[in-house]
Amino acid sequence: MRHGQTHANVSGELDTAHPGLDLTDLGRAQAAAAARAIADEHLDAIYVSSRVRTHQTAAPTAEHRGLEPVQLDGLQEIDAGDFEMRSDHDAVAGYIGAVATWLEGDLTHRMPGGETGEEFLARYDAAVRTIVEAGHDAALVVSHGAALRTWVSTRMAPHPDAPPATQPLHNTALIVLEGDHESGWEMVSWQGHPVGGATDGLSLEDPTAEDPTGDLDPDGDGEIG
Repeated sequence: MRHGQTHANVSGELDTAHPGLDLTDLGRAQAAAAARAIADEHLDAIYVSSRVRTHQTAAPTAEHRGLEPVQLDGLQEIDAGDFEMRSDHDAVAGYIGAVATWLEGDLTHRMPGGETGEEFLARYDAAVRTIVEAGHDAALVVSHGAALRTWVSTRMAPHPDAPPATQPLHNTALIVLEGDHESGWEMVSWQGHPVGGATDGLSLEDPTAEDPTGDLDPDGDGEIG
C-alpha cells in the first residue's frame, strides 16, 4: 500500500528524507478508509518504512488488528538526492527521468546526489526478503509511490491486467502480490486509486495535488517524465 496524502504531495515537493512530512487531513481519512476496506483480509504483520507518513497510514489498520508495525529502513522512498524538497519543473523532471531510466533497464544510472537503480533494488529486495523469511502467510507493506512502482514493475512477472508504469499510483493505492524472492512474484490485484473510497462513498481523491512521486506521467502523454 502506498501511504496516505502528505503535505508534500499537495505542494509537489520531493520529500524523501527522514522523517518526512505528516499526513494531511485527507491522508488520515484515506488511512482510516483503507483499514476498513481490508478489515476482512488476513494479515499476520504490518511493515512500514522509516518515514513518518507510513507509520501514520498503517496506524488505523494496526490498531484494528492489534498488530505492532515493524519498521524496515529498506522500504523508504527512492532518494531524491539533489532534488530533495524541491518542486520546480527541473527537479521533478530530473527525479522522474532517473526513475524512467531505471525502468527502461539502465539500473547503473544514478539519481543526482542519490542512489543508482541497482542500489535501490538491493536495499528494497533485502527488506522484502526479511518479510518473506519471517514466514507470514500475508503481510501488509506500507511504502512509497516511486519505490513501489519501480520495485513491482521490475520484480513482478508480466501480467495482462497490470497497468503501465505511467499510470498514477494514488495515495493508499493497493497492489496485492503473491510469491517469494525465489519463485518470483505474481500479481493478484492492482488498485491504483485510494482503497476504500468507492466502498464507503467517500471522496478520497485530490485532483489538485501535484504529487510528483504518485504520477510519473504528469503530462498525460503515456510516457514517463
